[in-house]
Amino acid sequence: MRIKRQQFEMVNLRGYNWKSQQLLLFLIIVAAWEAGSGQLHYSVPEEAKHGTFVGRIAQDLGLELTELVPRLFRVASKDRGDLLEVNLQNGILFVNSRIDREELCGRSAECSIHLEVIVDRPLQVFHVEVEVKDINDNPPMFPATQKALFILESRLLDSRFPLEGASDADVGSNALLTYRLSTNEHFSLDVPPNHEQVKPLGLVLRKPLDREEAAEIRLLLTATDGGKPELTGTVQLLITVLDVNDNAPVFDRSLYTVKLPENVPNGTLVIKVNASDLDEGVNGDVMYSFSSDVSSDIKSKFHMDTVSGEITVIGIIDFEESKAYKIPLEARDKGFPQLPGHCTILVEVVDANDNAPQLTVSSLSLPVSEDSQPGRVVTLISVFDRDSGANGQVTCSLTPHIPFKLVSTFKNYYSLVLDSALDRETIANYDVIVTARDGGSPSLWATASVSVEVADVNDNAPLFAQPEYTVFVKENNPPGAHIFTVSAMDADAQENALVSYSLVERRVGERLLSSYVSVHAESGKVFALQPLDHEELELLQFQVSARDAGVPALGSNVTLQVFVLDENDNAPTLLGPLANGVGGTMNEVVSRALVPGQVVAKVRAVDEDSGYNAWLSFELQPVAGGVRSPFRVGLYTGEISTTRALEETDALRQCLLVLVKDHGEPSLTATATVLLSLVDSGQTQKVSSKVSAGASRVDQRLVDVNVYLIIAICAVSSLLVLTLLLYTALRCSATPTDGACAPGKPMLVCSSAVGSWSYSQQRRQRVCSGEGPPKTDLMAFSPSLPQGPSSTDNQAPPNTDWRFSQAQRPGTSGSQNGDETGTWPNNQFDTEMLQAMILASASEAADGSSTLGGGAGTMGLSARYGPQFTLQHVPDYRQNVYIPGSNATLTNAAGKRDGKAPAGGNGNKKKSGKKEKK
Repeated sequence: MRIKRQQFEMVNLRGYNWKSQQLLLFLIIVAAWEAGSGQLHYSVPEEAKHGTFVGRIAQDLGLELTELVPRLFRVASKDRGDLLEVNLQNGILFVNSRIDREELCGRSAECSIHLEVIVDRPLQVFHVEVEVKDINDNPPMFPATQKALFILESRLLDSRFPLEGASDADVGSNALLTYRLSTNEHFSLDVPPNHEQVKPLGLVLRKPLDREEAAEIRLLLTATDGGKPELTGTVQLLITVLDVNDNAPVFDRSLYTVKLPENVPNGTLVIKVNASDLDEGVNGDVMYSFSSDVSSDIKSKFHMDTVSGEITVIGIIDFEESKAYKIPLEARDKGFPQLPGHCTILVEVVDANDNAPQLTVSSLSLPVSEDSQPGRVVTLISVFDRDSGANGQVTCSLTPHIPFKLVSTFKNYYSLVLDSALDRETIANYDVIVTARDGGSPSLWATASVSVEVADVNDNAPLFAQPEYTVFVKENNPPGAHIFTVSAMDADAQENALVSYSLVERRVGERLLSSYVSVHAESGKVFALQPLDHEELELLQFQVSARDAGVPALGSNVTLQVFVLDENDNAPTLLGPLANGVGGTMNEVVSRALVPGQVVAKVRAVDEDSGYNAWLSFELQPVAGGVRSPFRVGLYTGEISTTRALEETDALRQCLLVLVKDHGEPSLTATATVLLSLVDSGQTQKVSSKVSAGASRVDQRLVDVNVYLIIAICAVSSLLVLTLLLYTALRCSATPTDGACAPGKPMLVCSSAVGSWSYSQQRRQRVCSGEGPPKTDLMAFSPSLPQGPSSTDNQAPPNTDWRFSQAQRPGTSGSQNGDETGTWPNNQFDTEMLQAMILASASEAADGSSTLGGGAGTMGLSARYGPQFTLQHVPDYRQNVYIPGSNATLTNAAGKRDGKAPAGGNGNKKKSGKKEKK
């Protein structure tokens, strides 16, 4: 074992000689040797002056002097903390105040001061034991300065008279006493050997006494201890020589030994002594009593019966107070003068387990951070039991199922140490119960509770209830309207759980997202900063970020899909010649030879809205004067046809006012003026030839456009077929654990009220992507689904069997077969119809023979598939959605009413397919 090299400073104590200084140096060297192994051990003599060097404690503990102050170096003592002190400048342990060994430890053979050296940052605990060496600073002391003895002159030689010896508060050699008696011719001093210390001193009569020669004899008894230098104590012995009574009582034994359990009840018999006197009569009657030298403590605990000689308990017998009692007794006869006999009772107290352990908890590092590593010291715990032997042996334990353990550091000192990881979100506070139990029978125990608070760290990010929200907002909302509220929860506490919200900025077209919406940083409310336009933006998809206030901050995102719902804010717009004419006027030349039902003109219009708001109807305004016009207009086709054969009485110029209105609420309208010129058959051919010449040039341009349109349609059709094949192949080869390619939600189909078209909301097409969820933009059309009820606006269609009008079918207006109500064959709208549309367009572009009415002009594919043939003319029915600011009725997939959505709520939201405009 390597021995630490230390420097020592000699202590110069006044009154010490050179040999004592050498002895002190040797003791300090031994203390330094023991300090090199485990705990530090020093020694210091008692009564040392203030500032006396004890040891270089910082150097011996391996601490740098510069670390003492920053690391909060401090010394604590269980006994008296002001006796020793450490100089933080040089790390030296020195005497701070007077140390009195006798006051500190009494007559104990060993006396030490236990120090706890505590260093923070990081926490370390050291134990230092400083032994207090005894010096000869207490002289021997007799119970009294003078003692009177009465001795009969008739006492025989070698008679022994017991004396109370002196006591010395020191220990060891300093308490080894020697006695000497002043020179005289009658008495000598009888000193018992060291192993018979219980036997008292005594005077032995060496020469017969003669009261007539000397009635009183004065002697000086001196006690000298073994210290350096020697100290002495004296008592004056006054001996009175008595006459007459010549026999004193004699006890059976000079020393009685008794074992007495502690805590015995009052009245318990300790011992019964017996003394006999050879005299007769009153000179032989014995009375018992305590010696006059007995202490008051013995008198308060024991009672002596003067007649029977019984000693009983009258006080509390406590082993921890005194382990033994020495009781001097006297037996006196009733003669004159009275003669005494002496003996000693040694009462040994037997320990009982009557003291429970005592626990002392010193909190050092609370609260404990939840990211603390195992092994961190949380609290120091010390235990103490006043009993001895097995009754004073203490074991400690903790409450089970807690992440802490007890580690023994020094004798009865323990450290509460973190044993496993902590999680404040699971348990925020631990009530640790420390139980100390001794080894007695029955065992006694004590508990101490330590409340360990777990401090939070930012280890949980804010979480949204779901990763994506779908919101429906009506267009033309007021600026700053509240459209939704996002909310994220953080499992942490205080500032670590303080969540703030922000937009994840991106570009929407040519503009930034922040120009459309904003989010309140504290409440999570999402506001629309400007009116939204369904015709400009149908879907606004963006992310909102939630971040806490911890360091470092943690966050998560949620996706919002804002669908802008259409409102009837666009009036119908006239197309064709009506769009270019002044005031919406169209001129047509009509032959008088037309048969009834012949189509002579067609009014075309489109509405930029969608759904019911874009469903157009045509009405012919009555003419002035109540004259019945020979013409009529198709309710949904816009075709103007004759109702009867034209007569000579009919005006040559017919002015028709056609009112075009949508089915929105409120309805918006547009007015078209159609001027029909009635001519004979010959005049019609002339006019037609002029018109044909101008139309041929227009038709040539339309043919070029149709060619490009046919190419585009074929390319789109091929891409659609390829996508469907790829989709089918992926769906057949996928497994249930395909992650992002897994099957989507069940198909949700909303059927329109007209019963002829359906708009599929199957949004989970199986198209795999490396980043993000599956793409869901797939639309499907199916012919003639069962008819649904009225729309959410309670607006009924024109009749119960409504079909798409002839103007909304493929082909030139007037070239399709069908009745006025627009009945459409149920088995025609399929893939063959799509091919027929493409072939018909190609044929028409090749010959340019498509005619309108009586040959007013040639119309190409643009006329065949005009603006009315779009998805926006199909009534748009959403189901199970909440539209902010609306009291619309929620409908299910079959169009049945489910009730009203509460204002401000989300309802049962379902994703709707994206609307496409062609």
